Amino acid sequence: MGNQNRELSCALMITELNKKKKIPVFPELGDRCTETFITQQGIKSQHQTKEEQSQITSQVTGKIGWRRKGIKYRRNELFLDVLESVNLLMSPQGQVLSAHVSGRVVMKSYLSGMPECKFGMNDKIVIEKQGKGTADETSKSGKQSIAIDDCTFHQCVRLSKFDSERSISFIPPDGEFELMRYRTTKDIILPFRVIPLVREVGRTKLEVKVVIKSNFKPSLLAQKIEVRIPTPLNTSGVQVICMRGKAKYKASENAIVWKIKRMAGMKESQISAEIELLPTNDKKKWARPPI
Repeated sequence: MGNQNRELSCALMITELNKKKKIPVFPELGDRCTETFITQQGIKSQHQTKEEQSQITSQVTGKIGWRRKGIKYRRNELFLDVLESVNLLMSPQGQVLSAHVSGRVVMKSYLSGMPECKFGMNDKIVIEKQGKGTADETSKSGKQSIAIDDCTFHQCVRLSKFDSERSISFIPPDGEFELMRYRTTKDIILPFRVIPLVREVGRTKLEVKVVIKSNFKPSLLAQKIEVRIPTPLNTSGVQVICMRGKAKYKASENAIVWKIKRMAGMKESQISAEIELLPTNDKKKWARPPI
């Protein structure tokens, strides 16, 4: 009986201790929770950029973090520039081995208030949705479809409307920003055609001739054209004759740099050079890197 009383009193003491016991609160836990963001993909990260933080905030709260309120201009203006770079690899026989175009859409926005901008694209998906997917119908209508392989957008673009309507709808940031990037690999029309001719005169001399032809419309004008013609490592001297522009041999870069300020469409120009070589014991032929 005495042992039972002792066990009962011990149990009562433990119960009282549990009631009075306080759960510790760690102040660091709250800070960590506020610094940890959960994206739609379910990824947790404690090192987010300002752009990623504002994008997550807009997704959760609907707040537009990339544009402040109360913007006013006397004159509303919006500028759009499409910047494209053509990357091409061609064989010595003139066959295109690989080619793709990387593009950027850069905008300058000077609009008052909270304007909503919207424009469409004439890519292949839009043409097919409109019933103009075949090549014959496309040629009759005069519209050329563009097959875009992939694209990325600024956080201001409403992706839901792009997926459903294939239209780019957005409230632009104030000032200059990059709206989107894209890449395409099909139906690429090369703006220029480069034809190189190389003739070896003995073992100490090369004769090089390069012809460049513009393949775009005569109404268009190309600016700041630069052609780099590689030279062998044992080059001792170069004499250059060019019909248009300026050309200079740069020994530090082992190349002849030919610069043309302007060139209209459907035109051609050429450059000729005599390259003096130092005698060498190497019997391997020059690999002729691409121009």
